[in-house]
Amino acid sequence: MHTRKLAVAGGFEFTPDIHTDQRGLFVSPLQDEAFLAAVGHRFPVAQTNHSRSARGVLRGLHFTATPPGQAKYVYCARGQALDAVVDIRVGSPTFGQWDLVRMDSESFRAVYIPDGLAHAFLALEDDTVMSYLVSSAYDAELEHAIDPLDPAIGLPWPPEVKFLLSARDTVAPTLAEAEAMGMLPQYADCLPAVPAADPGGIRVGE
Repeated sequence: MHTRKLAVAGGFEFTPDIHTDQRGLFVSPLQDEAFLAAVGHRFPVAQTNHSRSARGVLRGLHFTATPPGQAKYVYCARGQALDAVVDIRVGSPTFGQWDLVRMDSESFRAVYIPDGLAHAFLALEDDTVMSYLVSSAYDAELEHAIDPLDPAIGLPWPPEVKFLLSARDTVAPTLAEAEAMGMLPQYADCLPAVPAADPGGIRVGE
């Protein structure tokens, strides 16, 4: 497994080794040892999600209110997609920054999106399938969206693609509007919990 830090603090890209023979291929997009080494904790899977999209479908930018937040681990199981991660955590050292990862069913590249980041992807082929592992169950009341075409964010979506957005994403606020409405998560609320200290003042696990 090859690991790369994203330009957004706390986000990572993982590219697994692929094993092929005359039967086909075998790949493990999420590997506990590599994830733990990069992120510092295991990924707590609470739910798996699966989406299939036609070329031009643009889903996002989506995020979950924090707290409680929701972390995601996403890869492309079929087709091709451009996956975007945007830091919308107020007070973050990388607030407003983004990273873009090309995903496909040749590399099985995956992206880890921690609490408080916004996520979107653009399907580049018909029948593009995205697989998600998420850290909490879906709750519609906690789900929010930001305009994926917000020029202030400036995501470099390919201009030749005709976008197809949901009704919710079409009317989603810009990043500045979401911040003015108090929708955005606070960076401090998105940081991993600090281990508790024992009576002797030494952190558990040290």
